[in-house]
Amino acid sequence: MTSVGANWPPTCGWRQLSRAGRRQESQLGRSKKPRGDPLGKVDWACPGSRAEPYLPPAPNMVAQGRVLLIFFELQLAIMVVLYHQSDHHQVSYVLKMLTTSILSTTDTILTMKDVYRGLDQIQLLSPTKEDLPTCPKTSPFIGGPLKVSFPLDVTLDDIAQKNPLVQLGGHYQPPNCGALHHTAIIIPYWARRKHLHQLLYHLHPFLQRQQIHCTIYAVHQMDNYTFNRGKLLNVGFKEDMKENNWQCLYFHDVDLIPKDDCNIYDCSAFPMHASVAIDKFQYELPYETYFGGVMALQPTHYLKINGFPNNYWGWGGEDDDIASRIFLNKMLISQPPAVFGRYHMMKHGHDRGNKANPKRFHLLSKTHLRWRYNRMNNLLYSLLSKEQTPLYTNLTMHFGIDYH
Repeated sequence: MTSVGANWPPTCGWRQLSRAGRRQESQLGRSKKPRGDPLGKVDWACPGSRAEPYLPPAPNMVAQGRVLLIFFELQLAIMVVLYHQSDHHQVSYVLKMLTTSILSTTDTILTMKDVYRGLDQIQLLSPTKEDLPTCPKTSPFIGGPLKVSFPLDVTLDDIAQKNPLVQLGGHYQPPNCGALHHTAIIIPYWARRKHLHQLLYHLHPFLQRQQIHCTIYAVHQMDNYTFNRGKLLNVGFKEDMKENNWQCLYFHDVDLIPKDDCNIYDCSAFPMHASVAIDKFQYELPYETYFGGVMALQPTHYLKINGFPNNYWGWGGEDDDIASRIFLNKMLISQPPAVFGRYHMMKHGHDRGNKANPKRFHLLSKTHLRWRYNRMNNLLYSLLSKEQTPLYTNLTMHFGIDYH
């Protein structure tokens, strides 16, 4: 494996694997930190492969590591003093603050790179598609932490010019190797054009760095009724699978920007919650079973849980329903290490027509009874248009009145 530039070493990270997860991993393949038994094995894993060769860190990374080490030692000394003073509550508090500060200061301690840096090294090769070599398990263009910044008033034409290898409809295949990962990105979307443009500006080069074969779909609800995210995700799955036999589907909120390209957009042996560390939540999960934001499922996972719920109109509840369906089907939820699964949430208020759903807690209490019947197969919608733009495929649909 080669690195792009002297400051681009491959990045590794730890993962915790539960006893149940290790048993299932041996049967189903590699997973990333499944939620389950907290007493798990800790080992080191690079994104994409356990067997990648080690490369020595670049000098600036060594200096950054020394800064982190000094920081840890100071925190450890404080905790030892507090512990000997029998102030266990303060020790727990310091531990929590330490975890939060590590993630929140990563952006300033580590050297972040522009998401477009190095993309000009992706060159078209002369061999035909059949003669292309297979892409490496770990892309040489991965750089780690990324800057999240956008030009003012960026247009779709501006983004298309910066991504000349992206084909009509938002399709991308690595031009110099055969991709190992085949992923559809499904974005439920309503009245957030500025956020959609900013996400596309960042997400296209992010995916190219990972050498992923992918297509971005924006699933647009076009009516004056209440927003229904679960239905949009179901429509996205149904329409996208007509185009391609995708191996992995990422269901991606329009306001979340990934901050580290070591967060590989492929699927694991279990349903995956990718956005485990969002800046709005101080890089912690709001609660243990939170499954909102960005999640990834294989088609077999999706069919096993009977798709997503159709009866959540308005904000809230559908992501908890999806998590319940996963647990009811005796599957674990996997996640990347929090240092990789970091996201920036773009600021916004509640959209008109997307107020908090007052029925969500009642509906959640009935999930175990309804999940087999409230599913993709009884999904009602009208596909108004399917448009291939230079950067994404736009699916516009009409649901009609909330009958639930």
